[in-house]
Amino acid sequence: MGEPADHAIGRSRGGLTTKIHALVDGRARPLVLQLTAGNVNDTTQFPQLMTGLRVARAGRGRPRTRPEHVLADKGYSSRANRELLRRRNISHTIPEPRDQQANRARRGSRGGRPVGFDKTRYRRRNVVERGFCQLKHWRGLATRYDRHARNYLGALQLAALLSWLP
Repeated sequence: MGEPADHAIGRSRGGLTTKIHALVDGRARPLVLQLTAGNVNDTTQFPQLMTGLRVARAGRGRPRTRPEHVLADKGYSSRANRELLRRRNISHTIPEPRDQQANRARRGSRGGRPVGFDKTRYRRRNVVERGFCQLKHWRGLATRYDRHARNYLGALQLAALLSWLP
């Protein structure tokens, strides 16, 4: 990975920040990590996260690239992301933000059907937050002491690796 020109630092409401995008398994262990500047929209990063997913099989064979189910928050809600999951035949639970609901309702019958949403399954999304909390136990990661994105990503990957150890 080359070093981004902005070193994955961008201005958001809170000042200069970096966003960590992650896919985690059901036990809060990171599978894919990606850095962007703080002002980059979450939904635009979803295809790259899905592309980076590789889970080794227990025996022989190619790694798995298709999860059984995807849980995501409202930041990843978009028609493009839902279509990507539908094309790959991956079931998902992603809530629809109120502005998207209002836009769909405003368009009437041309707006399409409401998205399916399973509240009981969505409650398990806290696993993602626990994965972030495990990573941010490292003070250097929580406060981003590293100047370069490649160094910060390396530290994130080391912390992720340690979360996989028993």
